[in-house]
Amino acid sequence: MALSLTFAEALWFLPLALPICIWVALSDLRSMRIPNIAVLALTGVFLVLGLVVLPIEAYLWRLAALVIVLVIGFVITSLGMVGAGDAKFAAAMAPFIAPGDALFFLMLFALVLIGSWITHRTAARVPAVRRATPDWASWEQGKLFPMGVALAGALAIYLALGLSAGL
Repeated sequence: MALSLTFAEALWFLPLALPICIWVALSDLRSMRIPNIAVLALTGVFLVLGLVVLPIEAYLWRLAALVIVLVIGFVITSLGMVGAGDAKFAAAMAPFIAPGDALFFLMLFALVLIGSWITHRTAARVPAVRRATPDWASWEQGKLFPMGVALAGALAIYLALGLSAGL
């Protein structure tokens, strides 16, 4: 399946989005929180680079996606289904996803979510991992899971896959 995300988009977005994704994942593992500044940083990356990379009409549609995901996130946060940081980060991620790739991205996210949940739960049972990360709040959260790991991981993988369009 060919992605709608172009090589140029991936090439411009990935180098700045990837460090933010790593920051979000580690922050969520450590404290079960996604910093607002990380959400604003990812949004800023799109606001600036999107103007360079995308035609103005596509840019505006992707900004609309941010607003739509933010509203949906607000509703599901109000229902207690996800954390506010997760909803805000998902909204900041939304404009990076090409509209034609929405279904593909949701499937990718589902796979990354399952993989990261299994990895997190398995790692929590490894004494050496626990000793190396004793201050991580995510180890002791019961059924709660640091969703920022899966969200950030899915975005990073998606953008990296976009680079394959140039090969």
